[in-house]
Amino acid sequence: MKKITVIGAGNVGATVANVIAQRDLAREIILVDIKEGVAEGKALDIWQTSSINHFNTRVIGVTNDYLRTKGSGVVVITSGIPRKPGMSRDDLIRTNASIVKDVVEKVIKYSPEAIIIIVSNPLDVMTYTAYLAARKDSRKVFGMAGILDTGRYRAFVADALNVSPKDVSALLLGSHGDTMVPLPRYTSVAGIPLPELLNSEEIERIVLRTRNGGGELVNLMGTSAWYAPGAAAAQMVEAIVDDQNRIFPVCTLLNGEYGLKDIYLGVPVKLGANGIEEIIELNLNKDEMRMLHESADSVRDVMKTLDDMHLFDEK
Repeated sequence: MKKITVIGAGNVGATVANVIAQRDLAREIILVDIKEGVAEGKALDIWQTSSINHFNTRVIGVTNDYLRTKGSGVVVITSGIPRKPGMSRDDLIRTNASIVKDVVEKVIKYSPEAIIIIVSNPLDVMTYTAYLAARKDSRKVFGMAGILDTGRYRAFVADALNVSPKDVSALLLGSHGDTMVPLPRYTSVAGIPLPELLNSEEIERIVLRTRNGGGELVNLMGTSAWYAPGAAAAQMVEAIVDDQNRIFPVCTLLNGEYGLKDIYLGVPVKLGANGIEEIIELNLNKDEMRMLHESADSVRDVMKTLDDMHLFDEK
């Protein structure tokens, strides 16, 4: 691919750019930030590793210069602020929705055909915001959360069993947050179903830790994670650039799948050169379906806050 753009040069955005560069997925990566010198400095730092890590992708940082992003095939958006002490959920949504809307409109102006991957939080509603702002096929506007959450889940399973995480295969559904739906029934280790290796109490502890995966890191570091989120977003970019048709849990627009409509939610998809090539509908049992719909209800509550902002009302 000729050009990939990453919007936001914070910890997550810089990590995305670094991983993409090291995998040589594009001729050029444009890293954009609003703060003067930050994207330029981090891009230069990454580029100076090219001879050490043996990659050719040129990494260029710019400050608010969206013209430089023109012709991007994939755009990863990490823009937004973290929730601060005393800030309500609604305040966070209002701030980040305005940021994401503005960024997407600028991206689309110069790269109308780009596939857009959202990493900004709260993830599900920010992806919905991006879709409304982009006014394009939802198969080309989707969010990164499921790969991150699954990565945490697989790591915790590997710890519990003292096995390689490479042998753990897992899936989860739903929103990125407390109502995500890990699926032990669809989890295996080298093909062995997880319930044959761990008892229900051990599995439940892993599920609860996965749901609180982001919060655990914030409590330890005082800030959000970046290595795993950055690597997860880069893995999505790789699947698109190399047309891999990988099966990943991705935050996508549902239009009847799982009995849900007009909502962005994490479900398994086939990810390839055209973005979301196919949404995969699993045969969930009653408990799994109930949890998925409860997760959807929590997302709709957040979506209502966005709708009440009237950001997309026609003037």
